Amino acid sequence: MLSCSISDFRRGAGASVGSVVAFCKKLGLLGFADFKITLAGELAQAGLSGFQKSAQAQEGASLFQQVFEFHAQSLKETLQLNSASHLEQAARIMREARRIEFFSTGMSYPVAYTACAKLKLIGMNAGTECDSHFQLIRATQLQKGDVAFAISCSGSTHETVRCLEIARAHKATTLCLTNCVKSPLTEQADLTLFAAPSEIKYFQAPLAARITQLALVDTLFVAIALSQKKHTLAQLQRAGIELLEHRLINT
Repeated sequence: MLSCSISDFRRGAGASVGSVVAFCKKLGLLGFADFKITLAGELAQAGLSGFQKSAQAQEGASLFQQVFEFHAQSLKETLQLNSASHLEQAARIMREARRIEFFSTGMSYPVAYTACAKLKLIGMNAGTECDSHFQLIRATQLQKGDVAFAISCSGSTHETVRCLEIARAHKATTLCLTNCVKSPLTEQADLTLFAAPSEIKYFQAPLAARITQLALVDTLFVAIALSQKKHTLAQLQRAGIELLEHRLINT
């Protein structure tokens, strides 16, 4: 609902665009965009309230235990959403790529940066840009044999979707990692990985989405590293020797 356009909402409701806008204004809102913003706020408050009640309902369970259990449950759900063969296919595509470019903005960007850094550590040709304009430029430079990997919690971030669309038009293989099962981003991806919560709510986004995204990134990294074990060990050893010189030594 939060990620759909007014056209999508119109088709689902069986009403005209004018009727949708009139409905929003009848609620005292400026329009459909204002309706979605207000709904997001309501969901956030409801999610927080529901989480607090759940924590209080379980006798002897502290708030901290509840948070950890929520993460653990989200990780289990993520594992169920992605088959082993699906993950192996994604790892193979990345391993065989000439170059991997990561696209992401906002709170998902640290996940993309982490994924890029891990692959660079084992000698893979990976990159990412923090600026959305440079991301668009990088998308235009990809070609057949390259991989464009987009990461977005909602799957509806315009800049990220556009980058994947451009990369696909230039014949690059497109992958995406998202917490929303049906979104504009998945429509541009040749292969999609899903992180729980599968239908993301704005309250849940900062709580669990990044943990499950990072777990999938780690899974792909380990699969790629083990598939070329000798090369991985050589790269890690070479990097480790140099990095040791930058550590503080107690004397």
